[in-house]
Order: sequence, then C-alpha cells, then structure tokens
Amino acid sequence: MAVIKFALSVPEEVMKKVDQAAKRRRATRSRFISEVLRSVAEASTDAQITERINRFFSDPRLLRNQRREAREWARAASTEGTEW
Repeated sequence: MAVIKFALSVPEEVMKKVDQAAKRRRATRSRFISEVLRSVAEASTDAQITERINRFFSDPRLLRNQRREAREWARAASTEGTEW
C-alpha cells in the first residue's frame, strides 16, 4: 500500500491522548491515527461514524488499561484541601 505523508496541526493535549491510546493498543502513532481515519472515512453517516469510533475504542484490552490507569490516577491524586 502506498503511503502519503502530510503535516497536521493538533493541540498538544490531543496529541498526548493520541499517543497514550496508541501505546495502550501497542501501535505506532501513525498506525493508530491511520486506523481511526480509515474507520471514519469509510462511514457514510454521522451515526455510522459514531458507531465505528465506539467500536474501535471498545477493545476489551483498551478498556482494561483505561480502568487500570484511572485507578492509578485516583490513588495518586491528592485529596488535601478538598474537605468541605
């Protein structure tokens, strides 16, 4: 398959999330973005786009990793000064 390179401006916070998601899926940044773009491009309606993105992110391994990371962040978060 031929590959086309192009430049894309993305907010830093979005890129961090993309990189984290790619890492969880054990994919390169390029592969991850290509898979998401392919899924969206192949859909013909907004509903199909939403369904395909939801299916893409419903990978059980990704869900387990997301839950683990959420627990780790919750444990690391300071609750000092949050008392009512």
